[in-house]
Amino acid sequence: MAIGITDRRNFKPIARLLGAAAVLGASWAVTRVMTARAQAQNPPQGQFVEVQGLRLHYTVHGDAAHPPLVLLHGNGASAVEMEISGLVAHAARHFRVYVFDRPGYGHSERPDQGHPWTPDAQARLFLDALRALDVQRPLVLGHSWGSMVALSMALAEPQALRALVLVAGYYTPSARLDAPLMGLPALPVIGPLMRHTVSPLLGRLLWPLMLRRIFAPAQVPQAFKQRFPTWMSLRPHTLQASAAESGMMIWEGIKQRRREGALAVPTVVVAGEGDLLVMTRWQSQRLHERLPQTRLHLVPGAGHMVHHTHTQAVMEGLYDAWHMSQPLVATSSSLAEAALAPVVEIGSARAQRAV
Repeated sequence: MAIGITDRRNFKPIARLLGAAAVLGASWAVTRVMTARAQAQNPPQGQFVEVQGLRLHYTVHGDAAHPPLVLLHGNGASAVEMEISGLVAHAARHFRVYVFDRPGYGHSERPDQGHPWTPDAQARLFLDALRALDVQRPLVLGHSWGSMVALSMALAEPQALRALVLVAGYYTPSARLDAPLMGLPALPVIGPLMRHTVSPLLGRLLWPLMLRRIFAPAQVPQAFKQRFPTWMSLRPHTLQASAAESGMMIWEGIKQRRREGALAVPTVVVAGEGDLLVMTRWQSQRLHERLPQTRLHLVPGAGHMVHHTHTQAVMEGLYDAWHMSQPLVATSSSLAEAALAPVVEIGSARAQRAV
């Protein structure tokens, strides 16, 4: 009798291990299938440029005679997300628009061994890519984590950029409890296990909640719900890129703040007043206070994804950046006319500008 009880007790840990292995195995299989399906349904739509031994995917829009504009997306997104927002189509009327997949996102590579892809590292990568493509002195717009890359580009080679537009960015280091948690899939040993098994499924489960948070106080647009390829952001290697950027964000923000005073590129800062992901008062407004040479555009009723819900307000930021660079460039083309146009009403609210 005692032996039977002991055998049952010893069997429980084994049963738990077998159950956990079965769950992980099933999760791995689902992740593998969904990743393959997402990549098959969303092939590259643009071109590739090889820099620093890495292939970067990008799309090009607009007339080649227009001034160049580079768009850099945020954490977990891609060039497709920028296109869905409508910003690319609007900007292409006045600019030659280059939309990049940052390393590890969309169809761009991200070698990991021995190479932390910090904002400075990505800035050097994109500056080299622009030289390879013969894109000279573009305006650069970065959204969210992409704004850290854009700012690093301006600090590294101010003469290479015409102007800068920073949208919903992170500029003032602050305690964020979500950063270490989101960085778990990038850790050694446990990270690969997580991102190939449970992390994609958990991410898909939480996806609707995450969307509500980043779009609030606005509603999630139907275009985003219908067109954004969710599983492209939940692929294991993309989760690794996203987790790595989340984990390094605070420290990189500290490093960047130490150097931001050297900013010498005309800069416009755009932010939604209701951003729940990065607090506008603590981030964009404080950056503008520290760097009074910048111009601040606050957008009422907008959150973190302001370029989706208030696209025209972001376009106004681009026009303002162009105006700021006027002492350095000759005014020509339809862009000048658009920049001189009055502010366009956005719903019932107007984009507010503090100079």
